[in-house]
Amino acid sequence: MPVENSRIPGFYKKTVEERLDIIAQLVGLDESEKKLIASWGNLDPAIADAMIENVIGVMAYPMGIAVNFKINGKDYLVPMVIEESSVVAAASNAAKVMRRDGGIQTVATDPIMIAQIQLVNVKNPFYVKMKIIEHKDEILDLANKQDPVLVRLGGGAKDLEVRVLDSPLGPMVVTHLLVDVRDAMGANAVNTMAEKVAPLIERITGGRVYLRILSNLADRRLVRAWVKVYKEDIGGEEVVDGIVAASAFAWADPYRAATHNKGIMNGVIAVALATGQDHRALEAGAHSYAAKTGVYKPLSTWEKDEDGNLVGTLEMPMAVGIVGGATKVHPIARLALKIMGVSTAKELAEIMAAVGLAQNFAALRALATEGIQRGHMKLHAKNLALMAGATPELASRVAEIMVSEGRITFDRAKELVEELTGREQS
Repeated sequence: MPVENSRIPGFYKKTVEERLDIIAQLVGLDESEKKLIASWGNLDPAIADAMIENVIGVMAYPMGIAVNFKINGKDYLVPMVIEESSVVAAASNAAKVMRRDGGIQTVATDPIMIAQIQLVNVKNPFYVKMKIIEHKDEILDLANKQDPVLVRLGGGAKDLEVRVLDSPLGPMVVTHLLVDVRDAMGANAVNTMAEKVAPLIERITGGRVYLRILSNLADRRLVRAWVKVYKEDIGGEEVVDGIVAASAFAWADPYRAATHNKGIMNGVIAVALATGQDHRALEAGAHSYAAKTGVYKPLSTWEKDEDGNLVGTLEMPMAVGIVGGATKVHPIARLALKIMGVSTAKELAEIMAAVGLAQNFAALRALATEGIQRGHMKLHAKNLALMAGATPELASRVAEIMVSEGRITFDRAKELVEELTGREQS
């Protein structure tokens, strides 16, 4: 039922149980619904309550394992957390035909994140730019004093660049701190540095600093992946031509490029969720990078080599970490890293790029051959059966019937559930 008043003074001060009781009373949740929300599973209530605000429960997503991956000559099992049917299966199937020649090849750059310090109220922006550059060593030294542990590990503020921007409010001078964050995602480290050096930049320039925060367009922290897929492993040169044509379509049309890149992110974000990454930052960075030329473009490209085989490449920002944040707090995120055997953020970034490239290939192959819906809807049939009220056991039977009939719809699933349930009860 709709709530009459969402104003709940002191809600954040309540215990998790008290908050759930309040919400249940306001919106009419019964005891079974309350119990469902408070089924904590693999996340301790105290940890959940510390991770975000106003916690009342958890929502579980399925975790699957993508198999068959060989990346830089090394085999991996890749945990993926996602709600969409066919993604894990598609990644696994794609990885199986990508195992030749050492599998998918990947390389990540150094983990450089950008902190932005926005300076306004400057009448001579280009002169101010030079003044900031003149004090570069002083600025970097102050930034590095904020995180001596990071510096000791080989990271820290390495350089700065200064840009003059023309904005609707007039010129702005924006300083970029380039910070090597090592095995962290890096948001907290770079934000702290930006806030600390902001007053120094004001003193140097006489201007006014407003924003001082990281950029999620992590174009200094890139990962690249490439692979050769042999034509005989995927049905011949006609299939290669179809995938190349689909890739060219994405390059020519941003409407297609958006869906092309969504297929990449299906793989990337599923691994990000499994490992507790900031997947919103990854999405923002990826799509910003895709539009860096002023026109939205695909993050991957597929071509045909001189022997008629398919070759694919991918390049994108990948700001991920294995220390700090949810990655260290959530027990399943830690186990996901253990399953992969990951020891550095660089290795995790390379795995995620490989999964994204494989996922993209799987989608394009389906589009170029049988169409995306055939394989997807087979896996979706079981979901429809569950939605129609089938038990997990009955759902498999209902899905098999719908697939054999070629009628994979919710209405048909509901009919079959009622029919089979009635038959079992009679």
